[in-house]
Amino acid sequence: MPRSMSVTLSTPLRTFLLIVFTAFVPVVLFAQKGTKWNRTGNGYYQFKEGELDLYTLPLQTKTVILTNKQLTPDGKTTPLNVRGFSFSADDKKVLLFANTKKVWRLQTRGDYYVFDTNTGSLKKLGKDRPASTLMFAKFSPDASKVAYVSEYNLFVEDLASGNIQQLTLDGNRKFINGTFDWVYEEEFWCRDGFRWSPDSKHIAYWQIDARKTKDYLMIDNTDSIYPFAVPVEYPIAGEPPSPFKIGVVDIATAKTQWMDIPTDPVLQSYVPRMEWAANSNELIIQHLNRHQNQSDLMLCNAQTGASQVIYTEKDSAWIDIQPLWDNDYSWGGWDWISDGKEFIWASEKDGWRHLYRVTRDGKKEVKITNGNYDVMDISAIDEKNGYVYFLASPNNATQKYLYRTKLNGKGPAERVSPANQEGTHDYDLSPTAAYARHFFSNIYTPSTDEMISLPDHKGVNGQHIVNDALANADKNSGAEFFKVKTEEGVEMDGWMVKPKNFDPNKKYPVVFYVYTEPWGQNVRDEYGAADPFLYKGDMAADGYIYISIDNRGTPVPKGRNWRKVIYRNIGRINIRDQAMAAKEVIKWPFVDTSRIAVWGWSGGGSATLNLMFQFPEIYKTGIAVAAVGSIFTYDNIYQERYMGLPQENAADYVQGSPVTHAKNLRGNLLYIHGTGDDNVHYQNAELLLNELIKYNKQFQLMSYPNRTHSISEGAGTWEHLSSLFTTYLRTHCAPGGR
Repeated sequence: MPRSMSVTLSTPLRTFLLIVFTAFVPVVLFAQKGTKWNRTGNGYYQFKEGELDLYTLPLQTKTVILTNKQLTPDGKTTPLNVRGFSFSADDKKVLLFANTKKVWRLQTRGDYYVFDTNTGSLKKLGKDRPASTLMFAKFSPDASKVAYVSEYNLFVEDLASGNIQQLTLDGNRKFINGTFDWVYEEEFWCRDGFRWSPDSKHIAYWQIDARKTKDYLMIDNTDSIYPFAVPVEYPIAGEPPSPFKIGVVDIATAKTQWMDIPTDPVLQSYVPRMEWAANSNELIIQHLNRHQNQSDLMLCNAQTGASQVIYTEKDSAWIDIQPLWDNDYSWGGWDWISDGKEFIWASEKDGWRHLYRVTRDGKKEVKITNGNYDVMDISAIDEKNGYVYFLASPNNATQKYLYRTKLNGKGPAERVSPANQEGTHDYDLSPTAAYARHFFSNIYTPSTDEMISLPDHKGVNGQHIVNDALANADKNSGAEFFKVKTEEGVEMDGWMVKPKNFDPNKKYPVVFYVYTEPWGQNVRDEYGAADPFLYKGDMAADGYIYISIDNRGTPVPKGRNWRKVIYRNIGRINIRDQAMAAKEVIKWPFVDTSRIAVWGWSGGGSATLNLMFQFPEIYKTGIAVAAVGSIFTYDNIYQERYMGLPQENAADYVQGSPVTHAKNLRGNLLYIHGTGDDNVHYQNAELLLNELIKYNKQFQLMSYPNRTHSISEGAGTWEHLSSLFTTYLRTHCAPGGR
């Protein structure tokens, strides 16, 4: 799931990579799963120079699947600019996604075409629908139809006749079929909101009723002479969620059977996951209560709507749904094994995130992974050979490696990643787990990737791409890792980049880069993780020490207690950990305590404000970008998950909000925000400014007109932002040793 912002993309460079900003932390997110493997798992597809090719392993033999000419619609002279594709179950048809448009974060709206390999025809779907309005198109399992969402309604199109049937009729911006409202997309990563039944006769889908959810009105002052309001259905903390329904629509009759899922009539509840339960008769859903601390897995009868709870889990803090830490699942999926008699499930109930196999009735479970480590990602389930592949890092929370263990839970986990490749690994495993695309980097080795065989982890065709990159890496790149233990006994990981030509007899300024909240890990052994991306120039050459430290509450693989100690304590525990770590850092003889700066974006901006206000004796200069000034204003799913409901513990919200402590500002503060931010609204800026003005606290403000949370839109924006950041830092926290 989520990461701290980095312009250097050190995570896998997968297909359709986009930078998005979610849960007010900038993250790198993928619009769909990366490597597109063929069904047999011995080859992968790739678009190159306008054609679709298949590369068969191990020799990577190229076969052209679709040519430029075949990808060129009638009446056009250039092939489609394809952004996504999928094959029918019989591999005879290809579904192509083009002319895409962004919906909040991702390019999920556009036009779809079907290429039929039998006839050689290329046909556009949704002939009567407005251009670029189709979403999440999917072949039926029998390959005879394609279903899609357009303008909040579900449609199904017969590929032989071209007949289009509208399955829902009541959709609009506030009454949503087959996709989601703003907050479900932002905080649960729910986007694709419908699923074909295995027998191709029904479609299960979400319906979200946002009619009573209040609109946040963003004011657009730049796109017309008269300003206008841009409404976003946005439930802030304390507001009830938009009610959901799960329906199963019969393709033949267009009639929907609604599932009977109980909910609290006042507080409401959530269903962030729903799939067919390995047959065409039942659905399986994950139902969360409003507090997100109880998860019920339910089986629902698709014909009658009757439901039953089969598996319940509770946590004294919150329960993370799987897509939040394993992004592949944000596009759907449920890990059934034993011909649908069991499924794989993840839980932190023993203090670590581990995998379990659970019987279909929920009455029996077997723990698969064992030990004092967290499963960081499920890479593949190789049921044929009896293994699950997963990512973990038992000995170093800044790194990530591939492991496998027996599905029966017997025996220790086996590390698959080579022992000599220390750093961060990622993998796209083929359906048979015989091959994988392997991504690797560490703090001094640039990101690279290679095709490997498994489980021997050998490069295909005798290649040694990652090992060659390691051999040629510059281990004197300047970045180094360290651990710091506070006077309260909390030990944290950090990285540091010292000035070039560092002289230990001089004293240097320190710039702390912070995020601190549950959706951001800064201290990662990845190339570019320590890149001061907003600084214009060479920060190390200019004479700054650049540092980041991950406090308790950040999503690092150190166990449940590390992550969840922050419950109801955002703005307090995370801030105190950071400040206590800084107290240890400023004891170093080469640190100039009069030149201590801190900066962050989004949740890191909030942390910057709290650090400046709560510990003004430490931090002399701060630059906060797109910060939450009052956590009462942020959305209910995120804020209530980590802070509880404000109706029940408003004092925690007050004490965690920067506005509460703004009167304590002593140092130099630059505050930056986009007025078109749909995520952390510009309202936060004005609430904060009011408090600073009230107490005659001087500061500098930069508003970026009509820019979103990424402050990336408009000509010259990034150059201006970088120049502003750099000039302010150099002015108020001068570089160089003294």
